[in-house]
Amino acid sequence: MAQKKLMLLGGLRYLLPVIKAAHEQGYYVITADYLPDNVAHKYSDEYCNVSIIEKEAVLAKARELKIDGIMSFACDPGVETASYVQNQMGLPSFGPYESVQILQNKDKFRAFLEEHGFNVPRAKGFHSMEHALSDLSWYRFPVIVKPTDSAGSKGVSRVDVVQDLESALRYAFEHSIKGNVIVEEFLEKRGCSSDSDSYSENGILKFVSFNAQRFDLHAANPYTPAAFSWPSTFTKEEETYLTTEIQRLISLLGMKTCVYNIEVRVATDGKPYIMELTPRGGGNRLCEMLRYATGVDLITAITRAMVGDTPGVVEQKPYIGNWAEIILHADKSGMFVRLDVSPNLHAQVVENDLWVKQGDGVEVFDGANNAIGTMVLRFENSYDLEHSITNQNELLKVVVN
Repeated sequence: MAQKKLMLLGGLRYLLPVIKAAHEQGYYVITADYLPDNVAHKYSDEYCNVSIIEKEAVLAKARELKIDGIMSFACDPGVETASYVQNQMGLPSFGPYESVQILQNKDKFRAFLEEHGFNVPRAKGFHSMEHALSDLSWYRFPVIVKPTDSAGSKGVSRVDVVQDLESALRYAFEHSIKGNVIVEEFLEKRGCSSDSDSYSENGILKFVSFNAQRFDLHAANPYTPAAFSWPSTFTKEEETYLTTEIQRLISLLGMKTCVYNIEVRVATDGKPYIMELTPRGGGNRLCEMLRYATGVDLITAITRAMVGDTPGVVEQKPYIGNWAEIILHADKSGMFVRLDVSPNLHAQVVENDLWVKQGDGVEVFDGANNAIGTMVLRFENSYDLEHSITNQNELLKVVVN
């Protein structure tokens, strides 16, 4: 039998575990984007230089290379393109292309949720500065302003007064690929929000996870996640409600076999909200963390499914202890000196994945792309976890000159 070919859109380091899983299954891996120096291309079998947002160009390459499957794992800009190629070539797909377009565009997504009776924040999409500023009476502050099609919290800001609205809109438009932004009411959360990965097979949820998404309020962008911990801060009843609503959503959209990155929160009004559900693995190694915390391997499952092989058994499993992933980052731009880990950190350091070395330049943490590494921690109890996460800036110091 011919070796199956899997095309992966993007080239960042978050693709490395997918490439590893594909190679372990005996697949030929093609990575594609317009940046040949990206790290993932060093590990794939073939590199294809093409812009991942140009769906017709990617489709032409996919046909030329006779691929068996394609996905954009942990790479938001390529998700629509991957879906388009899947549907055009009759390959294993996440679901209908039209449904993926809804999930990948925040304004369309909010409209879909409202139409079908989900809890949804008051929101409105805009295609220009003039459009966004044409009716200031619509705004009820505070609001969140963000691009409809960006990832990694780039271009996101909170606006509390009308005087700050124009600058926030410009910031969001600058980070939108298609030149669209969405403004929505700011939902004050109760406890921690969740940003974790889940998995459906033939449209049925097989594995659902919720975590506690943490932020560094002193960071240049306080809306960029700085840590994640498992389990979540939700009640069992809230998790059950959200699971039911997530299943209802993917059923309405006709989704198939897919890994989803899902953001949810419970607001101070007591209502649980689905904030985002995108058909890709999360960009913060979330699937890898779930493999640590539960033993469930979503990466191998989706890699097999995307080339038409049986994904294997994926089932709901409990967390094995208390886990956290720290997104290592700098408080200022400069030259990296070292990472100081306090002896008062009461945790098992399972993995310390530092992406920079002494003397490398680092940027202030104003988006997920400026992270400098991750650290995987396991705790004996929830108290030690909460104490360590709350005091992260004291226990883990990134020293920069």
